[in-house]
Amino acid sequence: MTRYLKTLLATCTLAAGQAFAAAPLPVVASFSILGDVARAIGGERVKVETLVGPNQDAHVYQAKPADIQKIRAAKVVLVNGLGFEGASIQRAVRDSKVYNLAVSKGISTIKVENDHDHDHKGHDHGHDHGDVDPHVWTDPAAMQRYAQNVAGALIIADPEGRLYYGQRLLDYQQTLRELDNWAAQQFNTIPKAQRKVLTGHDAFAYLGKRYEVQFLSPQGTSTESEASARTVARLIQQVKKEQVKAVFVENIKDPRLVQQLAKEAGVTVQTEPLYADALSPAGGPATSYVNMMRHNVTQMVKAMK
Repeated sequence: MTRYLKTLLATCTLAAGQAFAAAPLPVVASFSILGDVARAIGGERVKVETLVGPNQDAHVYQAKPADIQKIRAAKVVLVNGLGFEGASIQRAVRDSKVYNLAVSKGISTIKVENDHDHDHKGHDHGHDHGDVDPHVWTDPAAMQRYAQNVAGALIIADPEGRLYYGQRLLDYQQTLRELDNWAAQQFNTIPKAQRKVLTGHDAFAYLGKRYEVQFLSPQGTSTESEASARTVARLIQQVKKEQVKAVFVENIKDPRLVQQLAKEAGVTVQTEPLYADALSPAGGPATSYVNMMRHNVTQMVKAMK
C-alpha cells in the first residue's frame, strides 16, 4: 500500500456503512475510458458523464453546447491531459472555473519520436502533444497512478466519501495488478522477435514498452495527422520483410489506410478491431477499461501466433 493510501485511510473518520449523500456527485470525464475508471472508483456516490463517448475519437472531437452545460453543472471534471483533449474541450474546462484534474499527472511519459513524416490536417487542430505520448492508459501498471489521481479528485470534491473512494481504489488497483500479470503471461507465450503489431495510429507505445511489443503505424500519436507516402511505402516494405502478421484497424479510425497498406504488403487485416482511445458501445467486447485491455491483448497474441 502506498504512503498516500495509508494516510488517506488512516485519517478517515467515517464508518464504512455511513449513508451516501442525498444526490450523487456530478462528475464529467473527457472520454469513455476515463469515465469508466471514474465509475469504478466512484461507485454509487457519483454520476459520471463523458464528453467523448464509445467509438468516438477524442483527437478530433469538438465540444458542443451540451458538453459545456455538462461541464458547468459538474463538481469535478477529469481530463487525461498531455494534449490528448482538443482545444475546444480544454477551453471549455478552463472557462468553466469548475475544479478539474489531469489524471495523467505524475505518470512517467514516453517521448514521441517524430519519425512518422506526417502532416496535420488544417492549421487549427488544437492538439499540442509536444514531445509526449498521451496514451498512458494502455499500460495497466501506469493506471495505478491514474486511478489514484481519480480517487484524489473525487475526495477533494466529496471529502465525506474519503473512506468509500479509498477502499474502491484499493480494490480497483488490485484488479489492475491482476490485469498486468495476466497480460505479461499472454505476451510471454510469443517470442520477442515475433511481438510486432501494425495499427492505424501510434496509440500503444506504453503497452509496447511494458510488454516488449513493437508497434508500427502510418500515423503518429494523433489521428489528425496524415501519413506521408514515404512512411506508408516504408511500412509496406517492413511488413513484408519482417513478416508482420498482426495487422489491425481501430474502432475510432477509418480503416481504409490500414486496409490498403495490408493489401500492398500482401497480409490480411485481422477481423476484430483494436480499441485504442475509446470503449465499445454496450454489447461490444470493450465496455470497460479492463475488458478493453483483455480484448486487445487477446487479439494481438492470437494474431502474432
